[in-house]
Amino acid sequence: MTAAIRLRDASIGYGDVPVVCGVDLTVQPGESVAVLGSNGSGKTTLARGLLGLAAVLGGEVEVLGAPVGRLRERGRIGYVPQRHTVSGAVPATVREVVGVGRLARLGLFRRLRPADRAAVADAVAAVGLSDRMGDPVASLSGGQQRRVLVARALAAQPELLIMDEPTAGVDAASQDALAAVLAGVSASGTTLLVVTHETGPLAGVLTRAVVVDHGRIGYDGPLAGAEVHSDGGHHHPDDSGQPPVKGYRIDQPRVTSDGGR
Repeated sequence: MTAAIRLRDASIGYGDVPVVCGVDLTVQPGESVAVLGSNGSGKTTLARGLLGLAAVLGGEVEVLGAPVGRLRERGRIGYVPQRHTVSGAVPATVREVVGVGRLARLGLFRRLRPADRAAVADAVAAVGLSDRMGDPVASLSGGQQRRVLVARALAAQPELLIMDEPTAGVDAASQDALAAVLAGVSASGTTLLVVTHETGPLAGVLTRAVVVDHGRIGYDGPLAGAEVHSDGGHHHPDDSGQPPVKGYRIDQPRVTSDGGR
């Protein structure tokens, strides 16, 4: 079986400065893994390295059987970044934002086919927002906007979903809703890698923990055993000290359906 994630003596960082050093890690398909660590430990840099957003400075990093940056079908990996509210100068509906998630499957200039529209609808239904499909995302609460961005990642029907601090800064009800969504995603066989400093809301979903400590893995095992290896420090927006890497904005190119909407 090809591993979903495989790192061998991997060093990851920015420019020529490593933040994560000498890491060995294997995640099998279908696993649900929490990446934990204190401020500045390197946990976000580790996730960014898997996405090609931080440089692999040494060793090997493979995702879904291919070296980072060489995976032909980018839609096989979904990503929900740290900054989870949707903002921009151009209004967009929930349908339009989630439709952007199909770009990885379609290419930039293709229209949504019936199967693509169904994938968008399924992704929105998965996060419990079917009744808001036509609403502007600006009218939603912060927690609902976060779920829209999860749906955007799910619309590509990824095999691996990487999330950075998905429960930070939202109310308990939104955390519970997200946990229910991720439980369904995990049950479908999707591999989950969640960078977080609070596993409580997702304790029923995440089964394995990797604790990053000063750029190295200090613990890798059952989630229940991770607490004594992590100081539970509060998360800062970016543990690397680098400028944030932006994902899609709602004012980027839209996906249009066959019906012209």
